[in-house]
Amino acid sequence: MELQIKIIGGLFILLAILHVFFPKYFNWNYELSSLSLMNRQMVQVHLFFIGFGLFLVGLLCLTSSDGLLNTSFGRRVSFGLGIFWVVRLYVQFFVYSRNLWKGKAFETTVHILLSLFWTYASIVFILGYFAK
Repeated sequence: MELQIKIIGGLFILLAILHVFFPKYFNWNYELSSLSLMNRQMVQVHLFFIGFGLFLVGLLCLTSSDGLLNTSFGRRVSFGLGIFWVVRLYVQFFVYSRNLWKGKAFETTVHILLSLFWTYASIVFILGYFAK
């Protein structure tokens, strides 16, 4: 189970790094230009903190997998992370429109990969809570 937590940690860090490329990929210079300054900066700041949060959780998983599995506090943190990723998985299917990915090869591949990742993270963290 410790290896699984570390794998997830590495994947979180990779996902955090990918957030750096989102503004260019999603053409935010153009797409966000019609927003008010407040809304535009809120989107940009939220992107930063989502990426930063993923990076920090990734570091936690890589450096403290033993603690996440073998202490009562760590198991509670694991359970919280598991619930978080279950909710994220729910959002993947019931909040985002299918029109964003359906019939588009790249977007469908990303949708499937992220769905699998959210499922994997949810299961590992929740099982980590029940370990021992």
